[in-house]
Order: sequence, then C-alpha cells, then structure tokens
Amino acid sequence: MTAPLLVIAAGGTGGHMFPAQALAEHMLAQGWRVMLSTDARGARYTGAFPSDVVIEQVASATFARGGAAAKLGVPFRIAGGVLKAVMDFRRLKPAVVVGFGGYPSIPALAAATLLKLPRMIHEQNGVLGRVNQLFAKRVDAVACGTWPTELPEGVEGFHTGNPVRAAIAERHAAPYIAPGDYPMQILVLGGSQGARILSDVVPEAVSKLPEQILRHIRVSHQARAEDEDRVNAFYSEHGIKADVQTFFTDVPDRMSEAQLVVARSGASTVADLSIIGRPSILVPLAAAIRDEQTANARGLVSADAAVMIPESMLDADTLSEHMAAVLTNPQAANAMARAALTVGRPDATDSLAALVEQMAERR
Repeated sequence: MTAPLLVIAAGGTGGHMFPAQALAEHMLAQGWRVMLSTDARGARYTGAFPSDVVIEQVASATFARGGAAAKLGVPFRIAGGVLKAVMDFRRLKPAVVVGFGGYPSIPALAAATLLKLPRMIHEQNGVLGRVNQLFAKRVDAVACGTWPTELPEGVEGFHTGNPVRAAIAERHAAPYIAPGDYPMQILVLGGSQGARILSDVVPEAVSKLPEQILRHIRVSHQARAEDEDRVNAFYSEHGIKADVQTFFTDVPDRMSEAQLVVARSGASTVADLSIIGRPSILVPLAAAIRDEQTANARGLVSADAAVMIPESMLDADTLSEHMAAVLTNPQAANAMARAALTVGRPDATDSLAALVEQMAERR
C-alpha cells in the first residue's frame, strides 16, 4: 500500500519555512511521503529539508512587489500555479494539504479547496497573515502557533504552538551559563532577512557597555548584505570580537551558547527562544501591518523572560542599559532563561501532526 502523501505549502521566509520543515521531518519519520510546494524564493530555504521531501516550485505572485506591469500579471501567474497544482493533485491524490502562509502557498491551498481535499492552515503569528486570512474560512482547521491568535468571527483555532526544527528541539532546555567573569556571547537576529535598525543600533549599544562586561563579549550578528561591511567595520574599530554574517546556518548552536539574544520577535525566533530557554531583548517590526510581532512577544514578556523595546523607543543608550541589566545580574539572567521555557511548546510538532492525522482519517 502506498504511503499517504502530505503536501506542505509555504512562503519564502524562514518564519514560514522553519515550522514547515519541522512538520516535514516528523511526518517522514511516521512513514508519510512529503511534498513541499513553494516558489523560487522559498526554495532558497530548503537546503536543510530532508532529502526525501519532494520540492515542487509553483508559479505565484504578490501585488506587494514590482511595478505596474508586474502587478497586472499577478492574477495570471496565480491562476497558472493553481491550474498546475490541480493537475498535480489529481494525479498524486494527497491525503492532506497544509498551508503555512505566504503568497506561494496560494496555488496549493486553492487547488485543495477546488478539489475538496482535506486541508488546513498553520498561522505562526498572533495575527493571521493575508493569505491565511483569505483561506481561514475555507479550510477544515486553523492551527495557531501563538496564543491567543486573532481569528475571523466563526473560525475556531487549535493551539498547537509553533513547530521548531529538529536541531532546535534537540536543544530543549539546554543548560544556560549565566553571565560572569568569562567569555560571553550576544546573539543578534533580525529574522531571516536581517534587520537594518538592529545593525544601526546594536553595535553602538554594545560599545557602550561597561568595560568590565565589554572585555568578555563576543557578538554573533546577522545583518543584511548591504550592512555587513559597515557593521563589521564598527565592531573592528571598537575592538569588539564579532562574527557578522548575512545568514547563520547554525542558529541552534549560537542560541544555546548565548548569554543574551537581541532580536526581532518573529514567530520562529520566539519559538526557538522558548524551547532552548534564553533571555532576550525583543524589538518588534514596526512596519508590520498587523503588528503581529508585538503579539508574538507578549508571551515571553509576560513571563518575565524578555524585555520588549518598540522601534520608536530604540536607541543605543536605551538598548545598552537593558543589555547591561541582564549581563551584570546572573541571578536575573538565570530567572529569565527558566521563564522562557515556561512559554515553550516542545510538543508543537506532535500536536500539529496529530491534526494532520485527523484530517487524513476523516478523508
């Protein structure tokens, strides 16, 4: 008997792709076949996916990018992607289709809706993204990574938590070395695309730390490609040991070794912090239309595991003060690390997989 097929549809950012990867890893281990439906942008994040996952690139588009001519072509590109997905699904007969958000997930979800296949969406943030909002009333279940999640009237959400990659899950509750008179790590993450404001503010904030702290500090800083050289130059000019890269492939290792994390509050970053258990200073993305990153941060902040600084209040002096408060107080830092673990859902992948199994059984 052929193993059931799970189709995962996800957009082209780490926030969508990391939980998708976690579900793929789990379902393969349960004997399922897995196909990932994404676009060329999303395919860049598939390097760590298990080799048994079939990667299917589909045509999709968004009105948020490109000029007038590109926008005119959006409906035709989406329609082409949906048509191809319908043809593929008729041939492959997936047992369940799961969308993780992002416009590249539109073709697979639309095709599953047209063919009346079992389908669900997973929303990582505390507010539904545009694509998930579009499909929320057209799917059989809405799984929520952040709780509570704002949902349309009449839509019930299932709090599964946000699945994390196996490399993160393996470091659940990794022992935390509190700040002290020895080498210390600060990890700076701006999401999978980096964050310019963190590149503008964090290096100066680090340089303003008291000398007794600064001499022990090493920084791992994720920066946009266009910011990499100037961030590197600043750290070098101020004698600060730093590793600046556009993308870290070993975030689980770096987060486990960190005494403090300074980051955006994307859903995946928040989930990773709550599984490994690390103190953090979170700067929600102000440009987020639905302010979902503020919603994401609330759990860690309410648990006293994180400090949240709105972008409008972020400057080098303020950030440096908060960093010093953690790095000079081992007892408080330890308490923050433990508190982060109380927010985590280490069973998130199991919970989401159980929903997938239920969908398949209904079929």
